[in-house]
Order: sequence, then C-alpha cells, then structure tokens
Amino acid sequence: AASVNAILDGMTWLGPEYDDGPSYQTKRFDRYHEALDDLLQAGRAYRCHCSRERIDTLRDQAMKHKQKPRYDGHCRNLKVDPGRPHVVRFRNPDDGVVVIDDMVKGKITVSNEELDDLIIRRTDGSPTYNLSVVVDDMDMEITHVIRGDDHVNNTPRQINILQALGREPPRYAHVPMILGSDGTRLSKRHGAVGVMQYMEDGFLPEALINYLVRLGWSHGDQEIFSLEELVQLFDIGDVNRAPSTFNYEKLLWLNQHYIKKSDPLRIAHLLSPHLGRLGIDPAQGPDLVEVVGAQQERAKTLLEMAQISEFVYRDFEAFDETAAKKHLRPVARQPLEAMKKALTVQVEWSRDALHQSVQRISEQLRLNIGKVAQPLRVAVVGRAASPGIDETLYLVGKEACLRRIDMALDYITAREASA
Repeated sequence: AASVNAILDGMTWLGPEYDDGPSYQTKRFDRYHEALDDLLQAGRAYRCHCSRERIDTLRDQAMKHKQKPRYDGHCRNLKVDPGRPHVVRFRNPDDGVVVIDDMVKGKITVSNEELDDLIIRRTDGSPTYNLSVVVDDMDMEITHVIRGDDHVNNTPRQINILQALGREPPRYAHVPMILGSDGTRLSKRHGAVGVMQYMEDGFLPEALINYLVRLGWSHGDQEIFSLEELVQLFDIGDVNRAPSTFNYEKLLWLNQHYIKKSDPLRIAHLLSPHLGRLGIDPAQGPDLVEVVGAQQERAKTLLEMAQISEFVYRDFEAFDETAAKKHLRPVARQPLEAMKKALTVQVEWSRDALHQSVQRISEQLRLNIGKVAQPLRVAVVGRAASPGIDETLYLVGKEACLRRIDMALDYITAREASA
C-alpha cells in the first residue's frame, strides 16, 4: 500500500492528469484468467508441471555450456492434469521474427528462436507481469508504451502474446536509463530517492519536470520550459538514444530559477510545512510573504529557505565560529553598543528607517557601513550571511534584535577575558 500511495502521491504532486483510473491489477485477476483461458483453448498456452529442481538443472546445464538459460518445452505436448500443481506457459512461435519499430531506438528485430515459453500464470494461480500488462494495454486501448529500455527484452514476448489474443501491438518507445556520476545505473547508492522525497527536500514540481525532460531531450540550447511549451515542443522521436547522467547541481539551479520566478504568496504557502518540520510556527512571526521576499533570491530549495530563515523566528544557540571570530572582535564593541542605543529608541521599525539608523551610526563613528552592518548581522543572525541588514533587522523585530546584540556583546567580553 505504501508503494502504491507513493506513486499516486508523486503523480498528484507533479501534476500530470490521467484520463482514467487508477486501475489496480489485483482487482483484475478475473480478466487476466479470462484471457489466459482464451490462450489455453486456442493452443497458444499450456500447463507445465516441471519441478523447480528440473528447471534449476536446465539452467545449470545452460550456464555450464555458456548458453542462455531457457525452458526446453518439455510439457508443450503433454496432457497435464489440471489438478496437479502446475504453471501455465505461453507457447511462443517456433519460427519467424518479431519486429519492433521503436520510436527511440529504431528498428529492433528479434528471432522467435531466441525466446522460450515464458510463464504467464504461477503455481498459486496468480498471473505474471507479462500477461497482466498485455491485457491491460488491450483493455485500455493503449496506443503508445513509453518506458525504460530495461524493458526491451519483454517487448517481443508481449507482442507475441498480444497477437495471440488477436490484437495489434501499440507503438513502443524505450528511453535510456539515467546514470549516476560513476556511469552506472542510477540507484540508491547514488542518492536516488522517490519522487515525494524531492517535495520534502523543497523542490518545485515544475523544476523536476523541466529537469527530467531536458535530461534526455533538447530543443536547441533552451534550458527553461513551461509545461505548455513542453507539450507543444516535445517529440518522443527526439529523445537521446544514449543514457544521460543525473546532475543534482543542475536540478538545484533549475529549482532556484523557478523559486525566483514564482509568486511569493505561492512560495509562502509551500514554505510553511518546511518551517513546521523545523518546529517553527510561521504565525508567530512576521508576514511569511515578507520572509519569502527577503529570501527568494537566495535559496535553492524551500528546505534551504526554511533553514536560512530560522533566525527570524527564534534565537540561535551559538554564533557561527568562523563568522564570530572574524566580526565579533573587540573592535566591534563600539558599533554594536551604538546600534543598541539607536535601536532602543527607534520609533519607526521600517526598512527605510532602520537603514537610515545604520547609515547614521556609521557616519558618526566614521566607519565604512560594512564595519557596522557586518558585526550587527552576525550579532542578530548568528552567521555572516543574511538578507540586507535593514531587511534582517526589520524581520527579526526590535525585542529580539536588542536581546541578540547583548549576546554578541557578552561574547566579545568573554573573548577579551580569555585573550
């Protein structure tokens, strides 16, 4: 159930709309058995009671002679008692070829002599994948099957089953697999995750769609595509035949682009759950849209935006060591004390008014504004990076700013005492 929900949740999040369903194969067993009976009655399938030991022996002998393991058709012409434990196998054509006009790979020809009689119903009565998907494709009138090229070997078998059931096969397009940085198939050891993990990591669905389509397809040098453009321009025949390598940094770049271009109100709505997972209630702080406005140009993901906005909502436990060593030195005491006095009597708590206060203190002390703003930023944020100092002070609020400046002054005092 969890894996099914993950698929459906991923589809809902990404946004593609489907025409029907979803359909569950576990609820279609009667239909599969009906198709299987048709194959049995037509002589295109047969019961097989070969034991696991016999099948293992066949495989071992083939491997010993460096041959491809395959069933030898022992039960093809035997009358097997339906009451005995058995599987049902598809009677593959003995000769001829299967021609696949693949929309990505081109023409693929497979000799039927290379295909053995695959199992289409197990001993417990359950249908196998290759039968189920064929019947599904028939009933749903599927015209195009687009899937990974790890399914190429299944295709000639499925075409033969379809034709045995009296249907013409759909068009097939087998797209290349995605590779990890080491050139092997992308897997969990490369950090590959499910679709919903990208949502939890703060990616926007349009960024992931744009990245995945662009990963194996191109339209000139264009990198950014709206969904409408993709629908208009995409052609499965233009998909690369060679596999592509997953580039996480490129995905981050695209995601940052879409975050920058998105409506701040939408980003605020999407950001709220990420703050909640950090134990932050956005309602207990400034307008979330204003927080987004301050961070929208800075964050590559919504999760990162939540993390770098944490200072807005609560005090930090300690100053970043590198930033504090550089900016909270004894020389910073004078500008910090001057800013504390100025902010204590600050009446208008607006960005413009706060900018003027910082500017005024820097002029009074005859310091470059950075000599005032940067120690102040580290004092209020705990680290050296944040939005502009006026924006930072405005979002943090007067009470918290004064409390954190005191923390910075205590830090400087302790540093002087240990010198």
